[in-house]
Amino acid sequence: MSISSTIKSIQDIMRQDAGVDGDAQRISQLVWMLFLKIYDSKEDEWEIIDSNARKEFKSFIPEELRWRNWASDDEGLTGEELLDFVNNRIFKDLKDIAVTEKTDPRGNAVKLVFEDSFNYMKSGTLMRQVINKINEIDFESLEERHAFNDIYESILKDLQSAGNAGEFYTPRAVTQFVVDIVNPRLGESVADFACGTGGFLVSAINNLNSQLVGDKNTIECRKKIQDSIHGIEKKQLPHLLCVTNLILHDIDIPDIKHDNALTKNVRDYTENEKYNCAVMNPPFGGIEEDSVLTYFPTNFKTKETADLFLVLIMYRLKNQGRAGVVLPDGFLFGEGVKTNIKEKLLSEFNLHTIVRLPNGVFSPYTPVKTNLLFFDKTGPTKKIDYYQVPLPENLKNGFTKSKPFKSEHLTQVRNWWYSRENGDENAYSIDISEIKKVNYNLDFKNPNCNNNEKEYSLNELLTIMDKTSKNIVEILGKLSKALEGVEE
Repeated sequence: MSISSTIKSIQDIMRQDAGVDGDAQRISQLVWMLFLKIYDSKEDEWEIIDSNARKEFKSFIPEELRWRNWASDDEGLTGEELLDFVNNRIFKDLKDIAVTEKTDPRGNAVKLVFEDSFNYMKSGTLMRQVINKINEIDFESLEERHAFNDIYESILKDLQSAGNAGEFYTPRAVTQFVVDIVNPRLGESVADFACGTGGFLVSAINNLNSQLVGDKNTIECRKKIQDSIHGIEKKQLPHLLCVTNLILHDIDIPDIKHDNALTKNVRDYTENEKYNCAVMNPPFGGIEEDSVLTYFPTNFKTKETADLFLVLIMYRLKNQGRAGVVLPDGFLFGEGVKTNIKEKLLSEFNLHTIVRLPNGVFSPYTPVKTNLLFFDKTGPTKKIDYYQVPLPENLKNGFTKSKPFKSEHLTQVRNWWYSRENGDENAYSIDISEIKKVNYNLDFKNPNCNNNEKEYSLNELLTIMDKTSKNIVEILGKLSKALEGVEE
């Protein structure tokens, strides 16, 4: 049976359990089980590594709680006995396990994962069926591990139907493009301050692994990758998914903090808390609590989450550092605090490129149009190069769930990126003097496109709205009189 069929079977079994209510709980239930199975496979690798280094391997998990000793036997614990073991041994002991300075740091993820995890299943018999299905997946097989990456992404996409627990899934084409352009090098640090399930960080791992060729394919260089990936995620389920995702991608000690990255004064960050590269899709449309605003300078105080994260990036980027960020159209033309943020960005950083994405890239999560902003801490902005990614001919109304955005749709901008040829009609440049004239409004349209839509000024829009409202009042008055005549 394929891995995708196995995962589908597991989800079908869980639907029969009275304790598992909805997609969010089903995913959470599945992931802590997968985590223990994956962790058990990783321990086999660590045991070999430690043995070769003439060190004694000792599992962080008590012997009787290791997956191999209670779950791997298909005829093992089941029914009420299994349920009692999971609730009163697995969860209780792993939540309470002590972590000291002498603890193997590879084990810290276990305590971190189980601190906020729960067992929702009420049937030990159904749980045994789920466990047996998970045992069909061989995580020690490189082929199956790579195959599982795609299945794992499908699990992450399922989050979009999980109600309030749902997360935006950034298309892999976008995460890989952003990371490839920012291009972290071996030894450089990479951070995502709202990492969700780890999409950007996995793309960074892929990018760094591609550099392990020739004399760079060494234990020391592989350790550099381990040490270079950093993330923060405040929600429990995405955090659990991210930690598991990174372990699956051979990051043995994931540095993924379960926290809100916005709850520290941005002026207090030291050089050791800054990074060479920042890649992320900040949550947009969100509203932060008033207490969060106290951590930001007065002219940057806003409840808009995406704006706060952009300010955070500016305070946590090293000199010569680089960033690639997904932001909605509203940031480009927004005023007030957004203007203050853009003025700081363009005055202290080189915002060299804005890639304008077409409609539907984030379908079906949101219809909001988005942009990719690329900047570095090398000096002020002198001009911004724009690139308008065109819609394919057969998708006039934008991408959809059935016709998603793919890597191939970024081929043109990839080809243009390094040569910046003037002949590409999708590309155009705006000088900083023009940007200052319009008070840092970055919403410049492509002058090369034949756009028949009239551009209106703010005063023109207000006049149109006023006229429209008067027409509506007039029509309502006529309808009211007509209805009075009917009643008489």
